[in-house]
Formats: sequence, structure tokens, C-alpha cells
Amino acid sequence: MELVLHQKLEQKLLMTFELRQAIELLQYSTFELDQFIREQELENPLIELKEKDGHNQYEERIQRVSSTSDSSESLIEKTRSFEANMRDELFAQAKFMFSDEHILYLLSTLIYNLDDNGYLNQPVGESMISLNLTDLDIERGIQLLQQFAPLGTGARTLKECLQLQLKYGYPDEKEAEYLVNNHLQLLADRKWNELSALMKIPLAEVKRLSDLIRSLNPRPCTFIADFATDYLNPDIIVEYINDEFTFHLNDGNLPSIQIHQDYSRYLQGKSDVANYMHEHYKSYQWLLNSIEQRRNTIISIMHVLLEKQKNFFLKGFQALEPLTLKEVADEIGMHESTVSRATANKVIQTPLGSFNLRLLFTSKLETTDGSSISQTTVKSLLKSFIDQEDKYRPHSDQKIADYLKSEKGITISRRTISKYREEMNIPSSSRRKEIRV
Repeated sequence: MELVLHQKLEQKLLMTFELRQAIELLQYSTFELDQFIREQELENPLIELKEKDGHNQYEERIQRVSSTSDSSESLIEKTRSFEANMRDELFAQAKFMFSDEHILYLLSTLIYNLDDNGYLNQPVGESMISLNLTDLDIERGIQLLQQFAPLGTGARTLKECLQLQLKYGYPDEKEAEYLVNNHLQLLADRKWNELSALMKIPLAEVKRLSDLIRSLNPRPCTFIADFATDYLNPDIIVEYINDEFTFHLNDGNLPSIQIHQDYSRYLQGKSDVANYMHEHYKSYQWLLNSIEQRRNTIISIMHVLLEKQKNFFLKGFQALEPLTLKEVADEIGMHESTVSRATANKVIQTPLGSFNLRLLFTSKLETTDGSSISQTTVKSLLKSFIDQEDKYRPHSDQKIADYLKSEKGITISRRTISKYREEMNIPSSSRRKEIRV
């Protein structure tokens, strides 16, 4: 066996760090791009940012000044403060009604262990034992809660929540309470005839009980949730002006990227400092070129979308034409993956509302006449057909598929109908059926 050295010439495609960052930059939303630019300013001494209009829109995007001119506190901060203190408000009501320290300790423990819907999800076992509370204490505390908190507060399950509302809100409705206690799943499944036979009551009474139970609130304390208000910053704005659709990128408040004058003089010469600065100058140029390339790519894509999806901008999703990423990529002479990245994480504001840009791309379904229709349009037809159906005899998925084929010329399987229905949170035909009395 002999060891021999051989020379071999081959080509390899390597993804450089700059190329990888350029790809990531293409996927950024305008807000993410703003953050990235500011990170580059911290890392590169040559980069100096100049704010437009003297402020940073994105740092202030969730601030809204109240209409009262003498108040400097934003409305959002007031709202957050109100939401965060709703449990305190409940406890303040408890202190107003009760003076016994043990009762107040019990109620405060329950109130501050409620989840955002008003349920007591803490186990009644180890965690409550550590607080010196027994099962009897918990039951007593829930009873006391019902005297001032929304009915159903403190329940540990949906069934218990409904039971509490019936017990304290409708004490005479014993059959409704029995229905919740013993046949809640049948009620959820809308097994009307089975309920009628089991409870030995007419369908009219089943309907009355069902309507009563459905009027109850399964989430009695949603008002205590500490949800911050989110504000949407569109990346692209489409406007209808002079009978034409125009658009512009919502990047006017991005800071201007300039060379820091205090460091630019170090670019001259051949010293180590000059070499160091030249590396950062390349990063500076790369950043400018990448941002401009991102901008031009999005503009090219939007020109195609305005042309191909004009009916959508006029009429909405029901008029959305089938369009794929590959078709747009071929139209602008780019790779499909580039279009995919450029349309990711982007929000488009239109006269009809604001949407994720990706919603304008939809797969095709063939029709019997050889034309194609978008998946979104089929979903819209499906929802419209279900909305108009006889609620006492709702259509099965197979009947909906047959209708779309015979009336609309759209060949689609029952399983696909079921998939679309579930995506739109539309229950099955058995769960859409109403009681005929």
C-alpha cells in the first residue's frame, strides 16, 4: 500500500456570511429591518444614522397621546394599567363586602390565582395545601366569589362554570342543570333526539334548554386579561387614486445611513487602522446595496400583484385569482425562493383592509371547462353555500362537493371540503344542525 498525493480541481458553491445576511434581510419586515440597521450602527463605527423628522416612528409605534391636552400619559399606558389592576378591583369589591381576615385571605388567594378567563386552574392539592387551604375552603371561597364576581368565576372546568351560572343565575332551571351535569357532550354534539329520549322531554323543551345554556358565558372573566394592544405597521400601502391602484413601500421613516465623518479620514493610507476601516466600509456598502436590492425586489413583485390581482383589490378575497410564487418569479426573472423570502413577514394595507402579503398567493383548482380557480375563492364559495343552507338539514361534505361540481364546475373531493371547512373553523353538518320544533 502506497500513499500518493493527487491534485484535484473542483468547483463548490459556498454561501458567504454576507450572502446569508442578504437572504435574511430580504425576509425582514420594515420594523425588523429598522432594528437590523440600528444593530449595524452599533457594530460598525463607520455607520451613522440620521433620523427622519427628528424621531423614530418604530420606537413610538405603540404610543397614542390621549385627547386631553394637559395629560402626558399615553392612552395605551392607561389601558394597560387598567387591565393589569382588574384583579385588584375584584379584591377591592371583596374587602367592601367582607371584613373577616380569614375570608379575605381566602378570596385574595382565589382571585390572584384565576386565569385570564376566570378559571381556577391551580390544583386544589399540593399548591393549595401549601397555602393552608382545604377543599372545603375552596368550595366556600367559590360560593363567596359568586356574590360579587361574574357568575362562573372560580370554576375549575367548563362544566363547573356552567353549573355555577345556572345555580346562582337560574336557580329554578333544574332540567338545564341536569342536562349540564349528565349530558353536556351530547349537547355539544347536538344529539337532539337522543337528548329528548334520555330526558323524556319534547324537542321544543330540548331547544329551550339548549338556547338557555348557550346564552351562558363560558369565559366569565375575559376582562381581567392583561393583553397589550398591538398596532400593525404595514410594509406596503396600496391606494386607489384616479381610478388606478398605486402603491408605495412604508419605509419612509427608516433612518438614513451615512458615513461617520469622524472616522472617514481613517480610510486613507495603508496602516492597520486603514485596513480595519476598509473592512467596515465594505460592510457599509453591502448594507446599502442589500437594502436597495430588497426594495427593488418587493417593488417588482408588487407591480405583478397589482396587475394579476386587480379584481382582489376591487372586490376582496372572493375575486382572488390563482397565482403561485413560481409564476411571479418567472414574470420578474427571479428564482422562486427569492420571491418566497421577499414576501415573507410582509403586511399589505389595501382599501379593503390589511392582510399578510402571502394571502395574495393561492394554489389552483381545475374546473370542468379547463380554466382554473383559486383555493381562496373555493373557500369563499364553500362558506357562502353553508351560510345559505337549511339549518335543520345541513349539507354533508359530499353534498357540498357535488354542488360545487354540478353548479360551479369545480372538481373537488369530500376530504378536501372537510379540510377547508376545518381551516375556516366551520363545524361538521351534525354540529350545525338546529332543532326543528
